[in-house]
Amino acid sequence: MIVPGSENFTWASHLIHGLTAGGVTHAVISPGSRSTPLALACLQHSDLKTWVQVDERSAAFFALGLAKACRQPVILVCTSGSAPANWYPAVIEADMGAIPLILLSADRPAELRNCGANQSIDQMHLFGSHVRAFHELPAADVRPEMLKYLRTLSAQVADQCRWPLPGPVHVNIPLREPLVPAAPLVPAKISPPVMSSHPLLSLPAEDTANLARELAGRKGLIVCGGGDHGPDFPAAVTALASKLACPVLADPLSGLRFGCHERTSVFCRYDAFLRRSNALENLRPDWVLRFGSMPVSRTLQQFLSALPEIPQLVVDANGRWPDPLHQATRLLRTDPTILCSQLAAVVDPAAPTSWLPTFHAEEQRAGSLAQRDAPLEAAIVHTIVDLLPDGGILFSGNSMAIRDLDAYSGSGNKSLRIIGNRGASGIDGNVSTTAGLAAGSKQPVVALLGDLAFYHDMNGLLAARGLDVVFVVLNNGGGGIFEYLPQSQLEEFERAWLTPLELDFSHATKMYGLSYQKISLGVDFPAALESSLAGGAHLIEVMIEREISVARHQAYWTAMAKD
Repeated sequence: MIVPGSENFTWASHLIHGLTAGGVTHAVISPGSRSTPLALACLQHSDLKTWVQVDERSAAFFALGLAKACRQPVILVCTSGSAPANWYPAVIEADMGAIPLILLSADRPAELRNCGANQSIDQMHLFGSHVRAFHELPAADVRPEMLKYLRTLSAQVADQCRWPLPGPVHVNIPLREPLVPAAPLVPAKISPPVMSSHPLLSLPAEDTANLARELAGRKGLIVCGGGDHGPDFPAAVTALASKLACPVLADPLSGLRFGCHERTSVFCRYDAFLRRSNALENLRPDWVLRFGSMPVSRTLQQFLSALPEIPQLVVDANGRWPDPLHQATRLLRTDPTILCSQLAAVVDPAAPTSWLPTFHAEEQRAGSLAQRDAPLEAAIVHTIVDLLPDGGILFSGNSMAIRDLDAYSGSGNKSLRIIGNRGASGIDGNVSTTAGLAAGSKQPVVALLGDLAFYHDMNGLLAARGLDVVFVVLNNGGGGIFEYLPQSQLEEFERAWLTPLELDFSHATKMYGLSYQKISLGVDFPAALESSLAGGAHLIEVMIEREISVARHQAYWTAMAKD
């Protein structure tokens, strides 16, 4: 005899087991009634670390951070109705940022849809084109042939969220009552899982040889934007740059600025030195080889846009067309690490001997000028980089936070992971994403956020309790980035764009159980950060005089622009 409610649990258990067999190790659930079988299946799986986050919006960004930290898919579970709609911003970021998430939304069964039943909405294809795939399961059915189907489907979901383009997959799961088994739960007998393997794409040897001949002996430029190309990419791309004697312009999210790989060819201050009026004349390459997403620096983007007649080669193995400037002359569908290794093995000779030293001179000049009347944000960035331990994670918010990190981080031998939500570049979910990074990492995590981004996700502070995480909030009185944009000249600028909050964040930290420090001088920040990195969850609010900050940023750019 089938015990009431046990079918749902058996059905959910087979699904969760199939996903964990596919490499999933974390699940994030939000409480709800209809999702009970799914939550129980996660909580009772011995190989699955399950996190409970009450706010579905925060939970989704927390899962996003977990997936970034672990480089593995993360399961999300919620109840029916508007609950999964709260995942939407994180789903968009996961889509655009190529982060694997598995979205398990509980739903009403067919007989309770479109008839006015409570907490029932149309959840079919809820996330549109922002997911790699959508699956609607039948109601729980424990017949052997249906469990065999579910075994295959779970393997398919675990595969689809990883390859060929990582991202979210949505599984909608109708569940009939009773939702709680009437008898003690008995572990289901699970069949061996279906496993999948993914290829690493490489170019044919003849194509590699032809490409090497195009690059050799010429003044080349390698541009690396954000992207996680694997642990071997930094060494591979810098070895290629060394063989070619060409510079690598490394975005802060590229993974190239910090680490034990060779960094002689890695440059970080291009946003400054490319502002010079003679940059296009003196630093004009014969070819550009670009990896990852488009770099943060608008100055670099404008420089690349001014090179319409030279070969610009874009590398992408996942099926997207990452060329917003419409400058690409060739798209190389190959694994970035493999391509670099293939080229380094055959390319010869290197660029003219004067090419790389020209960039070193520009980098040194930009570094010297950055020391003069630098904004407070520069000192904050330097201190975070200096005090984060080897292996630490720095999460950067968008707007001015990522731009100051781009301009002032420098580089070093220390192994630091710099991570941001640059898929859609929103300010939402930054606190929760940081908490997810801290949950999935054994190293301290520091977040560099603006005051609007922090305010936008203060609910995420609940997820930070009990974790080792430091939120550094640069409070410039609202949307300070708009000071650098044409909107600043509008009469309505302060009301509709700057939007100063005038909030006392110390109350939020008291409510959520974080420690709080407020500073306004750069000399006070190192001690505050050092004490916070000792453990626990902390907020350090750094008060920025917006007018002074804007003036110093602009003074630096003006000085750099002079020949």
